[in-house]
Amino acid sequence: MLEKIFEISPSFFWAGITLLFGILVAKFFEKICQRFLERIRLNSVLKRIGLKEGFEKIGISLDAQKFFSEIVQWFFIILFLMVSFEILGLSKFSDFLEKVILYFQNIFISILIFIFASYLIDFSQKVFVGSLEREKITYSRTFGKGFSLSIWVLSTLAILYQLKIVPELILAIFVGVILIIVLVVGISFGLAGKGVAEKFLKEIEEKLK
Repeated sequence: MLEKIFEISPSFFWAGITLLFGILVAKFFEKICQRFLERIRLNSVLKRIGLKEGFEKIGISLDAQKFFSEIVQWFFIILFLMVSFEILGLSKFSDFLEKVILYFQNIFISILIFIFASYLIDFSQKVFVGSLEREKITYSRTFGKGFSLSIWVLSTLAILYQLKIVPELILAIFVGVILIIVLVVGISFGLAGKGVAEKFLKEIEEKLK
């Protein structure tokens, strides 16, 4: 009986040490992620593009920097928990957590899509829409909102597809939305925006020379 206890005890000891070490590693990477997101001012960008305000209207306080950092933290905790189960010989639990770990790559890609979309909208509002406003074009704000909405729709569909939430349906909707956007933009420029587009493109060409 004592021999069996001694045989099991080292496994519990090393599993516990591994998990404690994993928690420390998780905290370390959480702080690094938090500092990185603070440096690139993600929350400020979300506030400028109106997303933070939108969440506050439905009673949700959005802190993307903290939320994404905690996801990173849980990734490392689950990773070391999987190793701990493997040390204990609990292969069924470790196999399940391995699948969870593999799914995290989809979550991380979705986060990158979200961040990229946020900065793209912020950049477009500063540069493109700002240029239209300087030219005193009446519908510049409406155009800016439409452009931002298009980016959000496409990025949301890309995130849902990446997270494997009804991927076949999301892919079909994604293609349909792109076709609609291309068609609307084409008609708009063809019927009303030809002169504006020529002037805008001419100015860009002159700046590049």
